[in-house]
Formats: sequence, C-alpha cells, structure tokens
Amino acid sequence: MIPNDGVEGTEQTAIEPFLTGRWEDSSRVTLRRITIRDQDEFLELVRASVDLHHPWMSLPTTPQEFQTYLGRFDDPLSAEGLLVCVRDTGVMAGNININGIIRGRFQSGSLAYAAFAPTAGQGYMSEGLGLVLRYAFEQLRLHRLEAQIQPGNHASLKLVQRHGFRYEGYSPDLLFIDGAWRDHERWSITNTMIGIVPSVPHPSLPIR
Repeated sequence: MIPNDGVEGTEQTAIEPFLTGRWEDSSRVTLRRITIRDQDEFLELVRASVDLHHPWMSLPTTPQEFQTYLGRFDDPLSAEGLLVCVRDTGVMAGNININGIIRGRFQSGSLAYAAFAPTAGQGYMSEGLGLVLRYAFEQLRLHRLEAQIQPGNHASLKLVQRHGFRYEGYSPDLLFIDGAWRDHERWSITNTMIGIVPSVPHPSLPIR
C-alpha cells in the first residue's frame, strides 16, 4: 500500500483502492504518488535525461527546486503528482501529473508528463498513461483530461494520439518554458471517448 505521508482526507489516497486488486494486471508498470523520499532518485534521473527533455520541459534539478515542485501536490484535490514505475524493479520510468483539477461543471484536469532516459523508448510511459487515464476516470471521476504539447515534440504527440486524444486547437505563446513563451497544440480526451463513465458521478457535479 502506498503511504500518504500524513496527508489527511480521502481523494489523496484514491490511488490505493484503484491499485488494490489489480495485481493480475498485465501492465509492466504501476503508479504511486511522488514523495520527498523520491528526491535523490528523481533528481539523478532528471540530470540523466537533459538531452531527452530539452527544450520541451524544465524539471527540478536541485533539492530546493524538487521541494518546491513537490509542494504543488500538497492539496491532492487540485493536483496529483504520480510516478510511473517499472513493476518488476520499482525503477522510475517517468512521471505523470494531473494538474489544475477543477470540479463542478468542468470535472477536468491537465496532464503533464516526462519519460526518463534510462528506460525511454520501451513503452513504459504509454502503459503508464493508460493507467493514469483509468485512474482519473474511474477513481477520481473526472470527465476530461487535456494536454498541451509543443508542435515539435513528436514523441509526446504520438503518445496522446496512441491513446485516442483529439486535437482541439493551437495556442501561440501558451506556456513559459526554457526562457521563452512557447506555442502549444491542445489535445484532450473524455471518459465517454474511452467508455469509462462512473455509475455515480463525482459529488461536486451539479444535478442540472
């Protein structure tokens, strides 16, 4: 069982019941929440993945930056930081964050993800994203996930296309990355698109 590091509440531990009983799952990866105990391994993998990540993303490279990054997930009702780990070894293959969770009539979150170089190209992130979609739609009961991707990031575009995301448009100067405002394509997927609709909607969804 994944520890919740003292954070109280219900949704922050939602990944535990999601994974319970999935031991027979054929996936080569599993998910867990990122914690302060992951700092050293995470930073080492980020440093080993500089060529893979540049110029598409900027991840923490120092302990101080990691702790600031981790603080984004203090409130799991608004964001979740998940690690994709190789099931057999526990090694981190990458991370997938569900950011900007909005409830009410929107029931949506924004995805951000990165593979780590030592295990990149082996399909682990694709399997991890599949688990995250199931987790977000089954357990968190979100309706929609979106991803913003730079047009030149072909690996990332192929990843979302493989999982059935639809193209929704082009946004110039959308995100500040690597010292400049970068253009991004917007891709999204809903629970209805992949047939994972909860029998009981999230309690924050209005009746009408």
